[in-house]
Order: sequence, then C-alpha cells, then structure tokens
Amino acid sequence: MRLKTSLLKEPKHKELVSCVGWTTADELYSCSDDHQIMKWNLLTSETTRVVKLPDDIYPIDLHWFPRSIGGKKQSHAESFVLTSSDGTPVYSVAWGPDSEKVLYTSGKQLIIKPLQPNAKVLQWKAHDGLILKTDWNSVNDLILSAGEDCKYKVWDSYGRVLYSSQPHEYPITSVAWAGDGELFAVGSFHTLRLCDKTGWSYALEKPNTGSIFNIAWSIDGTQLAGACGNGHVIFAHVVEQRWEWKNFEITLIKRRTMEVHNVINDAVDLLEFRDRVIKASLNYGHLVVSTSLQCYVFSTKNWNTPLIFDLKEGTVSLILQAERHFLLVDGGGLYLYSYEGRLISSPKFPGMRTDILNAQTVSLSNDTLAVKDEADEKVIYIFEALSGKPLGDGKPLTHKTEIVEIALDQKGLTSERKIAFIDKNRDLYITSVKRFGKEQKIVKIGTMVQTLAWNDTSNILCGIQDTRFTVWYYPNTVYVDKDLLPKTLYERDASEFSKNPQIVHFVGNQITIRRADGSLIHLNISPYPAILHEYVSSSKWEDAVRLCRFVKATATDEDQTIWACLAAMAVANKDMATAEIAYASIGEIDKVQYINSIKDLPSKESRMAHILLFSGNTQEAETLLLQAGLIYQAIQVNINLYNWDRALELAVKHKTHVDTVLAYRQKFLEDFGKKETNKRFLQYAEGLEVDWNKIKAKIEMEIAKERERAAASPAVRASVTVQQ
Repeated sequence: MRLKTSLLKEPKHKELVSCVGWTTADELYSCSDDHQIMKWNLLTSETTRVVKLPDDIYPIDLHWFPRSIGGKKQSHAESFVLTSSDGTPVYSVAWGPDSEKVLYTSGKQLIIKPLQPNAKVLQWKAHDGLILKTDWNSVNDLILSAGEDCKYKVWDSYGRVLYSSQPHEYPITSVAWAGDGELFAVGSFHTLRLCDKTGWSYALEKPNTGSIFNIAWSIDGTQLAGACGNGHVIFAHVVEQRWEWKNFEITLIKRRTMEVHNVINDAVDLLEFRDRVIKASLNYGHLVVSTSLQCYVFSTKNWNTPLIFDLKEGTVSLILQAERHFLLVDGGGLYLYSYEGRLISSPKFPGMRTDILNAQTVSLSNDTLAVKDEADEKVIYIFEALSGKPLGDGKPLTHKTEIVEIALDQKGLTSERKIAFIDKNRDLYITSVKRFGKEQKIVKIGTMVQTLAWNDTSNILCGIQDTRFTVWYYPNTVYVDKDLLPKTLYERDASEFSKNPQIVHFVGNQITIRRADGSLIHLNISPYPAILHEYVSSSKWEDAVRLCRFVKATATDEDQTIWACLAAMAVANKDMATAEIAYASIGEIDKVQYINSIKDLPSKESRMAHILLFSGNTQEAETLLLQAGLIYQAIQVNINLYNWDRALELAVKHKTHVDTVLAYRQKFLEDFGKKETNKRFLQYAEGLEVDWNKIKAKIEMEIAKERERAAASPAVRASVTVQQ
C-alpha cells in the first residue's frame, strides 16, 4: 500500500497553509497565513478564493459541520468553524468517540477531560518535547500524538502507549486518522507517511512541501489533503492495497482498477470500476467491492461477469463475509446480502451506531450476526442472519466487564453456534449464542489474549496469549469435560512474533500473523484435527477412530491431542462407545469406568442424564429425569453430588424417599464425625427410624420399575433427546 501524491506547479497560497477540511469526497477548503480561504474542486481541478480574512486573524484549524448525518449521504456540508491564534498553549483538541470527553494538549502532556462535572481527568506525559498535534478515532478508540521530539505515538484511551516511532529528522507537525481507524497519516518537513493503526509504516513520501501542518482525510477514507508550509496543498490517494485468499492476490493499482493475480497459473485479470473503490473484501470464493455508488460481487471462478447493485445509503465503512452471504456496514445501518445481490435482512437494536463498528466489534457466520453494543460495551447483540431478528429469547449477551473483540465460529449447526470474545482484562471467553431463558454459561478458556481468529472450515480457534501461540482444536471441550481442555490444545512459543502481533487469517491449515513491524509470518498447523472435525460432523465415528490410530502409528507427538479431541467430540455427540476408546487411549481410566457404568443403566433417560452429569450439566440432568418421571433417580443424583438441600426438597415435594435422603445424610455426617445442624433435616428426622434394609428394597424396586418401563416402550424411549 502506498500514497500517490500530487502538487500544483505553483502554490495557490502566498504563506504557509495552516489547515484543510473536506466538504465532500471531492471538495476541500484550505486556510493560510495569507488570510485567504480557498476552495478546491478535485473533479474540475479548479481553485477559487472564497473569502479574505481580516489581517489580524491567522487561522489554526478548520472543521466542517455536519461532517455526516449518521453516516448517510449528504449533498454538502454548509457551515464550518474556524479557530485562530490568540496565544493559547493548546495546540490540538479532539473529541472522544462518545463525544463525552475532550482530548487536548498542554506542553508535553496529553489530557482527557470528561464533560461531566467532577469526573476524573486523565493526564500523562506523552512526549519529551512540545506536543503539536493529536487525534482520537471513534472506531478503534485509539489516540495519536505528534511532538517536537520528532516522534509520533499511538495510545489507548487509558494512556497506555501501544507504539512509539523512532525519532525522525524533523518535528512531527501533523497526524490524522482515516475515518475507519485502519490507517493514519503523519506529516513532517518534506515528509508524508502512511501507517497502519498499530503504528508500522506502509509508505513514506518525500514531497517538496516544507512542513505539513495539518492533514485531513476525505469522508470515504480514500484520499487525504495536507496543509503545507510553502503555501501548497498536497493531495494523496491510497493505492496498491492488497487482498489475499488462497491462490489469489488482488491489488488496487489505480483508484478505479484492480489487478487479480492467480499465483498457481500466473493468470492476470484487470477489473475496471465506474467510480473509485472505497472498500473491498476477499473470502469464501468471492470478492466484494464497494465504490462510492455501487457494490460489485465477483466469483473467483469467473472475473468477467460481476453482480452489480446500487448502494442506497452512505459510504460503506466495513465489509464482512461468511460462506453464504456478506454484510455491508455504513453509517445508516447493517445490510446482509446474498452473493446473488439479494438483501436478506437489516438487523437493528436500540441506540445502534454503525459508523463506529469495525471487524473486532461485528462478527458474521452463516446463520448468526453478532454486534458489540458501543453504548454499553459489556453487551453483545445476537441476531438470526436470515430474519434479522434477535436470536433465542431475544435478550442480548451480557458479560461482567467491557468486551474488546468478538468472533463467531463458522461451521456446524445453528444450535451449537459459539461466540468467542476477549474482554478488557484480555481474558478469552466462549459461550453458546442460542439461549432460551437459561442462565448464560460463559466459560474462560484463555488469559492475556491479544488477538484471535476462528478457522474458515472447522470450529478450531487460534490466539496469541501472552508469550504463547495457542490453537484450541476443539473449544467446545469446556462444555463436555473441562479437565480435558489442556490436552486438546496446541501451543508454541510466540516471542518470535514480537510485541502486539495480530492474526490476519486462519484459512485451512495456515495461519497468517502480522508482526508489529508489518511483516507477515505464515504458520502451518496439523491437518488432522480439521479432518477429525469433518468425520465427526458426518457421524463417521469408525473413520475418526481410524484417523487417531493412524496419527499414533506415525509416532507424532500429537496423538494424545487428537485422541483427547475425539473423546470430547464423542461425549458431546453422546457416542459413548467411541468416547470409551478415546479416553482409554489417553489413560483416563476413571472416566472409562464411569462410561461403562452409564452403559449398565436401565433406561435411555438415565443414560442421557448421566452423560449430562459427566459434562457437568447437573441442572439439565435433573430436569431430564424429572420430566421422565424418574423421581428417585433425580433425588439420588443430588445425593451423589452432596446437594443435600435439593435432594430433600425433591423428596418432600414428591412425597417419596424422604427416609432415603435422611439415611444417606446421616451416614455422610457419621463418616466425618459431625452432628446434624440443618434445621430442615432435624425437622424431618424427628421420630423417623432409619431402616437400611427397607431403603435398599425400595431402591431395588425403583430400578426394577425403571427397567420394566424401558422394556415396555422402546420406541418411545428411543425418541427422547437432550437439549444441551
């Protein structure tokens, strides 16, 4: 990626240009120390003087209002505010993303001041010299600063430095975020630099401009203008952006032209567009391109006949793809389209602000759309993709702390769809998206996680946590057998990726990671877990066992990992015969014995309940038994788990086996040499004689009755299923 710059032969201003501001994507105003305000039309290349300011006014900054109305199209901005020098030491001011805080400079300090009275002010030393410019992006919530110490820096909104440049030759006089927060520009003496949001540099231009005192990005983020010390206004547009997927490389070679390169056969195709390209995404066999007015959908099988439809709203700020459809985001809303160009749905939620969404706060799968609420960052709204309606019981997912990144898994059934997210403490959690009134089971599976990605064809998750690169081959293990999770991981040292690496892609068996300096590293992981996922999703259990045995026979060090994955997958799918083989292969003898005991249970309901117990789903196991009328078995489950109060509650409610609960409780206390202190147990034990022979006879009768019931109606029993 680079900047293609242009300058007029002669400057239009006689003195240094102090500030610039866009009204539309093709019209700009500039202010100078020569007291002139000039208008620049990029379509006609005309420059006209708008007004001459009084001689005692020296412009410093210029802002047009409204810049956009909810991100929707507007014909023209009609009014602007202009600031001029009056001796104030505040060199730069920026609004916070929620417009409830102001960021400003004071000497070497950066200060964030909330507008609420008595709210705490955040202040920190940011540079060793005077800070000349700052900017705060509403999409990524990151702050830029530029100083006379010849450095530019990237900060989070808590004042923690994320990137600090090497010292330049001259002071950094300007910095500015592109609207979507993916890029920023840096200006200095005869210097214009294009940078990634993490700080590393894409391109460096050395135009003859003097110092660049102010940079303004166009609303669509495709070009910028710079206010130059020698009276020029410099224009630059972003070209040579690249997209990669499998064997295709696509490059934006001109503003309206893309080049497609197939690296397998070296074939090259040129794609021409009517208007300038604003956003593009390449994934799942399709290239989706948005221009200022239209959307183009190409199949990687045929580059000659794109599907084209008109865009109704404003500039597209984000494109996300899933296997079956894609999402366009603009300031007006969320729009889900099929690859045939049909509008599928347009989900909405209260207070929705789509102009500040990005790829970390929106996630799409074949059946689900997840959006982090920017007003309350602990909340994720989850929608059914096809209808656009809230999923499950309609309630959003709520976490205990603020969430910073979300990601949906891509394969499998809707009922098993999972979402992974990283919170403010950099802890990684996973939970099911489909819930009906049940308490959310949000489980932590990682700590100090900086970046994550799901695989495109299997529900395998990868992430970088602290100094380790980790692959969760079967994250669902936490819901099946949490103790088994460490055995289903692949881990390696991540120190070679340097500080703050980002996972770019996880396609097939290859993971692409971008280091802090912008360089890419490609990692390959074992193909076997993905093959195992495929076998299990098709219920090919014999093939799955055969694969694990093959991996073991090849004497790789991953045979324990793949057996552990199969054990968890088998329990999740209630194939206990396969689970027994897999657990035996990793030496989990106690679990093999428990699985064998499940096989001997008299009814399908009891077996299902004990599989749920095996996975730690106590409440679901009890509910299943009660619904099947197996009251004693539900009571016994609670006795075995020492849930004494619940066991007694069920016995009293159903007027059965109260003496059984009291007998087991009495034996439990005697074994530990303790006396009963629970008032409810004392109340029901009054005058009751514990007769173990009588209790054992009752228990045997219950088991016989259950066995008879199971034998009497096998067809009915076999139809019973369990909701996880």
